Amino acid sequence: MKPLDQLQFDANGKLKHFLTLSGLPKETLLGILDTAESFVSFGKREIKKIPLLRGKTIVNLFFEPSTRTRTTFEIAGKRLSADVINLNAARISTSKGETILDTVRTLQAMHTDLFVVRDSASGAAHLIAAHLPAHVRVINAGDGRHAHPTQAMLDMFTIRRSKGGFEGLTVAIIGDLLHSRVARSQIHALSALGVGEIRVVGPRTLIPTEIEAMGVTATGDLRAGLRGADVVIVLRLQRERMDGQLVPSEQEYFNRYGLTEEKLQHAKPDAMVMHPGPINRGLEISSAVADGERSVILQQVTNGIAVRMSIMATIMGGVEPRP
Repeated sequence: MKPLDQLQFDANGKLKHFLTLSGLPKETLLGILDTAESFVSFGKREIKKIPLLRGKTIVNLFFEPSTRTRTTFEIAGKRLSADVINLNAARISTSKGETILDTVRTLQAMHTDLFVVRDSASGAAHLIAAHLPAHVRVINAGDGRHAHPTQAMLDMFTIRRSKGGFEGLTVAIIGDLLHSRVARSQIHALSALGVGEIRVVGPRTLIPTEIEAMGVTATGDLRAGLRGADVVIVLRLQRERMDGQLVPSEQEYFNRYGLTEEKLQHAKPDAMVMHPGPINRGLEISSAVADGERSVILQQVTNGIAVRMSIMATIMGGVEPRP
């Protein structure tokens, strides 16, 4: 095994941590999606809990704020009957001079079984996983510009439910590729699942210079990037991570790369529109498109609970991914 594989998988080849989608086989991804299907209906039941993780303790350890992601992880853990603790680690630890590992070791001494980690530094979840006992699990809830694997998996789940599969699909990812950990994870997943073509679209200043090495086609022409697309993924313009002025102005960005109904006409008539959220309306996407009949943005949020339940149950040994 490669070093990263040794970290993510145990000695028997079972998924141990969920840190990145890079290198994960198609069978593992499909198994997680299949398991998530069985969890979808629980959100509609009067009693939404199942006892798969009863007695387990999950700590949502967010060194970087994210209400949407933290909330869906909390709901997912509670629906699996785990005890879930939410910590704003940025305030608790750094203000007292503790390191990330100091905080994790303290919490692990309280018999934590699973850490869900979000941090502005790339590699934080990997660092934590490498320093924990073998029985403790880690899920990466977003690290720096590196990866956001659970977001990408809920996106894959949403695509499969809408399109029935992945083979032959043309997917256009639009916007701030440079700062997007979501896009990197989406590209890994889409490639592993066998889509026909992945296009990335945006201004040259927001597209990584060597992104074509990931097997994608890059363009600065939005209409060309949308032409014949089955799936359109709009990314958030991450102004808080930008050093310097990377776009002329917000109005100019919207004029050239904001998704409107007129521009969407270049995609296929049944193209679905996605966004990982939160949305900057009138900057990345118009309200007419975000709230339109082709938008599945709210479905992504709902699907995130089932997918995160699936990932938690899989790495905790509650279920096995079905091939």
